Amino acid sequence: MIDELAIALGVTALIALSLFSAGHALIMKRDPRSSLGWIVACLTIPLLGPLFYWGMGVNRIFRRARTWLESGRRLADPELFKATLGRNIALALPPGAEYLSELRRLADRVVSTPLVTGNRLIPLENGEGAYPAMLAAIAGARRSIHLSTYIFDTDGAGRRFIDALADAAGRDVDVRVIIDGIGEKYSYPRARSLMEGTGIRVARFLPLRQGIYLNLRNHRKMMIVDGERAFTGGMNIGDRHLVERPDPAVVKDLHFAVEGPVVGELQQIFLEDWHFVSGELLDSRHHFPPLAPAGSAIGRAIGDGPDKEFRKLFLILMGALSCATRQVQIMTPYFIPDRALVAALVTTALRGVEVTLILPEKNNLPFVHWATRSYLWELLQQGIRVFYQPPPFVHTKLFIVDGIWSLIGSANLDPRSLRLNFELNLEVYDREFAGILSKHVAGVLARSREVTLAQMDGRPLPEKLRDGVAKLFSPYL
Repeated sequence: MIDELAIALGVTALIALSLFSAGHALIMKRDPRSSLGWIVACLTIPLLGPLFYWGMGVNRIFRRARTWLESGRRLADPELFKATLGRNIALALPPGAEYLSELRRLADRVVSTPLVTGNRLIPLENGEGAYPAMLAAIAGARRSIHLSTYIFDTDGAGRRFIDALADAAGRDVDVRVIIDGIGEKYSYPRARSLMEGTGIRVARFLPLRQGIYLNLRNHRKMMIVDGERAFTGGMNIGDRHLVERPDPAVVKDLHFAVEGPVVGELQQIFLEDWHFVSGELLDSRHHFPPLAPAGSAIGRAIGDGPDKEFRKLFLILMGALSCATRQVQIMTPYFIPDRALVAALVTTALRGVEVTLILPEKNNLPFVHWATRSYLWELLQQGIRVFYQPPPFVHTKLFIVDGIWSLIGSANLDPRSLRLNFELNLEVYDREFAGILSKHVAGVLARSREVTLAQMDGRPLPEKLRDGVAKLFSPYL
């Protein structure tokens, strides 16, 4: 009798949990596809479905982030921050870019940081180009080093960074490092453990012990030295980005050295992140020195994440596509667009704009590669050109419009970057910089293979079925 009662109570509890979880997904999820998927999972997979939903499908960070953001505004006094930008706030777009004023107006509405002029950005290719420049900046630091990364490996390259940061801390340089709570687990021993006792202040972004935040990761990559110069892009820290080694697992990528007033915006984003992970409010006066113009590029830092009311990056991408008149060049390692982005790309192509999409031929995540293939036929059918880069895997993210507007940074064109992760990107209005990126793209295209509609249609039936099944899970990839 007691056993039967226990079983009945257990079954009732499972049913109640499933119904409550499904109801929560129905009310709270904005994307109907995501909502439907979680409802089906909660109702058809007892216990595991609801557990996965509460662990991976619920954004519990929004309310918490709103609280720390309000208190964190004190760490970057708006008046002091504006004073560091001074006359560098861009009041007008560069000559020839006036037709992009609607894009600028959109970004002004959804991004809190202003466009600033007087910037210089230098592409650094792979670890061979980026790491020496970053290590030299660390060696020359006088006051502070602020570094944030998703993955911090403890291989040869990672240990060189740890040693350099420890040496800086030994010179009384204020060194702070943020490592993502899941990204740190890519390597053992953990970078955090090797930094202990060195004077480096290190914090993890949402470690698993604080909750199962599997989908809410800090994907931002930036390093700010003395508040005066910065590095950002798509590159993590580790041997994987040293591509001249004879290793099939190497990863090609672009990083960027940044100088000028936009460095202050990167600093502001880091300090807000630091407050989030550590609770420490830093004195703004020591971290926002006056920044003289270093070049002519107009730019803005775009920090986006699930703590924001707007999907900032998504809206800006949609605005950029709607404003394009001649050419759009996109390079991304992961391409899993939602219907709105597919429609925007197709509409842009049908307006007569040349749209080129460059993807890696060999992806480090096969399931993502399969899902991507299910989207390509629709793009190819409407005249969008798609190219596969040959191995090794390419992790670069670029978005160039009409040879004048560029977007660089950490975000991929997939649900994880556009809805679930904390990302950092820079939008740049500058023909010279866009020309440098377009030249890089031209070199990539010269050694890439164009994908045709006939090839997509000619896939064997088992491959089409496999790719279609992978596409069903697109909202969760």
